[in-house]
Amino acid sequence: MRRPRLLTTNSLLHLLIATIATAHSSRLHEQLVSANQMLTPASSCTMTTIGTQRVIEANGIPTHPVGAFPNRRNPHTIREQRYYFRIPSQPDIADQPTPLIRQPFGIALNGVLFDPGTAEYYQRDRNSKWNYEALSGQISLGLDENHAHVQPNGAYHYHGLPTALFNERSGDNEQMTLLGWAADGFPIYGLFGYKDPYNASSGVSKLKSSYRVKQGKRGSTHRAPGGKYDGTFTIDYEYVQGLGDLDECGGRFGVTPEFTSGTYYYVLTDDYPFIPRMFRGIPDPSFERRRGRGNRRSQTDVPPDRRPKL
Repeated sequence: MRRPRLLTTNSLLHLLIATIATAHSSRLHEQLVSANQMLTPASSCTMTTIGTQRVIEANGIPTHPVGAFPNRRNPHTIREQRYYFRIPSQPDIADQPTPLIRQPFGIALNGVLFDPGTAEYYQRDRNSKWNYEALSGQISLGLDENHAHVQPNGAYHYHGLPTALFNERSGDNEQMTLLGWAADGFPIYGLFGYKDPYNASSGVSKLKSSYRVKQGKRGSTHRAPGGKYDGTFTIDYEYVQGLGDLDECGGRFGVTPEFTSGTYYYVLTDDYPFIPRMFRGIPDPSFERRRGRGNRRSQTDVPPDRRPKL
């Protein structure tokens, strides 16, 4: 894999970042690395509908400025990837939601993965349930202003709203903005939805999730951190039906600019879960992590004559 070369540019994202930061802790906002560098080679991402499938090939390089990587809290260099994913172009609702477990939730229109989980656990015990939440502000993971950083294999990926991509796609307007596709095939939008989900003329509002921090204390054992629930860990949150605009999967039914007859769609929010942690449909196996050389995702499933040449 080639290491992308960096070019310095000015960032125009500070207003949106400051707005989003009001929903995060001030500590997290202070930790974000300025996104003021462009990568070369350029982003490469194709999405083609073939029969009942949407086929996605990408190199994982974003179209927008990124932070400096490696940095003090993230020691990895961004590298081109070889992504090949398949999702249904006409997805179905599953009988039961599927939790997101150690795999990407989906892929952005620029070919960068939505991958909200972390590899950090209390006392470094990966078998425990105490998984640190990336955007809690309680741990510093070297995230840049796009709420993204880099995995050991060089994959740049989003843990929250991709601020610059949202700016690009929305034109700085408050509107329904398609940002990508989930692994189950349903579309992913950013922040805003119609006030009346089935009326495109009803205006837009910022949609809220239906999760909140639990009340009380975690309990204290040799395998539990103790203290009050405060959002440090993913398990600190609970779903309360009707609390916000979205269901437990971080989505809802309604019309969108791209689906005027209606669809189920996900929404990236500026409060937990930021990126959804459950699928309403059935995620395609091509998004499952596989071990092997280079990119660990789905590359072994790609016929040699179909693999991107990077």
